[in-house]
Amino acid sequence: MNLARALGSVGGLTLASRILGLVRDSLFARFVGASFASDAFLVAFRLPNMFRALFAEGAFSAAFIPMFNRKVAEKGGGLAAGLSFAEDALSVLLPALIAMTVLLEIFAWPVTWALTGGFGKATPDQAAYVVMLSRFTLPYLLMISLVSLLGGILNSLQKFWVNAAAPILLNLTLIAALLFFHDHDPLLTARNQAIAVSVSGALQLVWLWLACLRNGVSLRPKLPVLTPEVRQLIALIGPAALGAGAVQFNLLISSALAYSLLGEGAVSYIYFADRLNQLPLGLIGIGLGTVLLPTISRQLGGGHEAEAMETQNRGMELALFFTLPATVALIVCGVPIVAALFQHGKFTVGDSIATAQALAAFSVGLPSYILVKVLTPGYYARADTRTPVRYATFSIAVNLALNLALIVPLRHMGPPLATALASTVNAALLYRTLRTRGHFEPDARLRRRVIRLGGAALLMGVAMYFLDDLFTPYTTAPGLTRWIAMIILVGTGGLVYAAACFALRAYLPSDLRAMLRPRRAAD
Repeated sequence: MNLARALGSVGGLTLASRILGLVRDSLFARFVGASFASDAFLVAFRLPNMFRALFAEGAFSAAFIPMFNRKVAEKGGGLAAGLSFAEDALSVLLPALIAMTVLLEIFAWPVTWALTGGFGKATPDQAAYVVMLSRFTLPYLLMISLVSLLGGILNSLQKFWVNAAAPILLNLTLIAALLFFHDHDPLLTARNQAIAVSVSGALQLVWLWLACLRNGVSLRPKLPVLTPEVRQLIALIGPAALGAGAVQFNLLISSALAYSLLGEGAVSYIYFADRLNQLPLGLIGIGLGTVLLPTISRQLGGGHEAEAMETQNRGMELALFFTLPATVALIVCGVPIVAALFQHGKFTVGDSIATAQALAAFSVGLPSYILVKVLTPGYYARADTRTPVRYATFSIAVNLALNLALIVPLRHMGPPLATALASTVNAALLYRTLRTRGHFEPDARLRRRVIRLGGAALLMGVAMYFLDDLFTPYTTAPGLTRWIAMIILVGTGGLVYAAACFALRAYLPSDLRAMLRPRRAAD
């Protein structure tokens, strides 16, 4: 498999989804703004969104895909053996998810109370409104978890694009709700968004189910059976959820503290900043994680340890190639980017500045967010989910301590900076342990290019710093002017980065052609 080509397939669809996500967020900022209504919806959406990140992009896939691949690779097994295991997993997963969803609906009040850090300064009516929105969004948990099972099967069959396209349905549904069901009262608009979240989960489930049928995958319902393999899967999911979800748990803590300790709009500033920060994370980190896990699992299953090491080196190289310029751009040009996307309607100049400040704090940790996605497949492919969970748990503790220390002096910048620093600790621990065990060793090519890529990103940052003031008036102009100005600003930065990479020999045209050439897989 050619890693860059596979990443391009997943990354292209993820790019489409993230662009639609920015359109959605821009409309949300226009119709709802940074207010109590937006804070309430974002709190209600936090738990379902966390499950999406943990299961669809993390824990379930991390535990399920290696086991599914081993079943398929076993002598005399084949796809039928893998599907039998998937049916056993579904027989236990489905009733457990139904029970959990019902319990969460019943106990939505204490759950929402915890998510908001005690409802903060909300009145009883406002607290009841937040709980109502949570009840509307909770069914999404059930459906997105089933989506992750079907997506894991398709990823194992190297049908990466189908699962990568599913989030597009989420964004299209929420955009449709904003365009056709918005109201002059932001509370009603936020309510309709909460309903649309669960509608999108049903659409994603239908999409994955039909894709499975087209690829000859049909799971028959059966009575729950706790086979040894299912017991092993359950034992792996818990640690993987904590290991893959450290960033999500940290964001959950940040949102709760911001809601309870800071003023109205703080949760929204953090959310909009995180959405921009998630753009490169989704394109690069999640895309690489999606491709690396089944690839390394197959290579290790075939005894090709050296090829698995090469795959992880090239994965880290690709991650840094794309991540370093994104980090610099979001820190240097945060204000014009935020203004272009969100500053209209109910979203003010002050909201843009506050969001850009939170974005700069988040972006400090962008390389580490993505490196965690690149490094964890090295553990999961070896059926080790416990080591990542130990480090994730430690990073959560670091995040909590830093949140408490920074939230008062830095206000809405404190929680994002705490999340960034905690993620850096997590990535450092994962990297060190892989090297200590001999499972990863940076080769000469990677070591040489890291320094050069960093230099190219800094040169781009200097150029964008001087372009910032020039473009700011245009990124706040009416109509399409703001979008065109932002695209030109970002595109100019990209051209400067490309030229700097070639000048410093961090990447050459021949390297890019080699990455995109089809390559025979030895695994």
